[in-house]
Amino acid sequence: MIKLPEAFEKRMKSLLGDDFPKYINSLNEEPVKGFRVNTDKISLSDFEKLNIFGKEKIPYVENGFYLDFEKAGNHPYHHAGMIYIQEPGAMAPAECIDIEPDWVCLDMCAAPGGKSTQIKNKLGENGILVSNEYISSRCKILTGNIERLGLKNSVTTCMDTKKLAKYFTDTFDFIMCDAPCSGEGMFRKEQIAIDEWSEENVRMCAERQKEILNNAVPLLKNGGYIVYATCTFSLEENEMLIDDFLNEHPDFELVEVKKEVRENTADGIFFDGCRTENIHLTRRFYPHISKGEGQFMAVLHNKNERFEIKKSFNTKPEKIDKIITDFLDDVLVSYDKTNVRIYNGNPVYFSPDLEIEKGSAFCCGVTIGEVKKNYIQPHHQFFMGLGNDFKRKIELSADDEKTKKYLHGEEIETDVPNGWAVVMIDGCSVGGAKVSNGRAKNHYPKGLRKQ
Repeated sequence: MIKLPEAFEKRMKSLLGDDFPKYINSLNEEPVKGFRVNTDKISLSDFEKLNIFGKEKIPYVENGFYLDFEKAGNHPYHHAGMIYIQEPGAMAPAECIDIEPDWVCLDMCAAPGGKSTQIKNKLGENGILVSNEYISSRCKILTGNIERLGLKNSVTTCMDTKKLAKYFTDTFDFIMCDAPCSGEGMFRKEQIAIDEWSEENVRMCAERQKEILNNAVPLLKNGGYIVYATCTFSLEENEMLIDDFLNEHPDFELVEVKKEVRENTADGIFFDGCRTENIHLTRRFYPHISKGEGQFMAVLHNKNERFEIKKSFNTKPEKIDKIITDFLDDVLVSYDKTNVRIYNGNPVYFSPDLEIEKGSAFCCGVTIGEVKKNYIQPHHQFFMGLGNDFKRKIELSADDEKTKKYLHGEEIETDVPNGWAVVMIDGCSVGGAKVSNGRAKNHYPKGLRKQ
């Protein structure tokens, strides 16, 4: 039996009323796990032919399933970025509205990357994602997950949310504001969330969340959307905060979530002193109502008329060295030359539609590699992001003995011609190799190799 803080139990009894016993019972059940298919790498229909991780679909996530597989993170399909393991309730906020495929999107508090990668799967070839994380160690984890999934047109930044406006004012069509919170919705899953809970911490979190949400306003285009989300139940961090925000920002309105999310969540709570008549449009994801942990979400719409601000870029594009284009011509079947740019001294593959100032990004686009004296040393991200476009492919299957050897960092035999090649597992890139006379020298990063 999970032992909860008395003050928290009292709060939840007040919020849930007759549903409180059902909520308590749900906390003593096993946490629910889920995963999403990375549709930037493999289509949903193709993945379903290979799916061994769980067949039951999550009702509000088109490419989401409940996980029924031990140690999925060790499987070759995970190494190849076909799936992202994510708690089902945490998938709900990114499903609240239809994200258009050509939007420029921001995830303000993005690590470890679940919501970011979910948003990116909804963007087409022309959509752009900026994922921000304030803590540098967590930003590295975020960047690693984006790299593993081979996502193009993605940028990671590592800065305070207030500083983002310096670089990205009036830039985003959609902002995910998944704010750090007191974690009440994670009590079934994480004992540390229970141990660290206090009413004082709830109030402290609410102050920080209000600051983060306010910092989103100058970043959003007119007519854009903010999804505010937490994994907690307190009124102070949820409905009260949204009510204050709407009262202070008359340009915004609260709008309804998509039908699939609405049907799997409970209405927001109208509290004494609430000025927002339609506060019920906010949503509460409870473990006794749906399969997953606790979440709160609200969709905030900027009511001002949408118009595009034409930005003039101050920086001149750096000249692309012939070494870079010769390398790409040799390795890739085709590529868009306008997407080849220089960022912080290294060649990257990224859309020219968003200017990324020098020093503002932790990682910009797909890093092609490092320019040496007279050659390019390709980066792992290059194989993961542009693997489908390689001329030389080493095609393996998940149960191939060569796959096991490759993921352990060993050389493998191949009949692929000499040169840089991508290693594919059931059609998805997992890393790179340098082929010479029938031997593929392993370039799978040491930190990712199976032990």
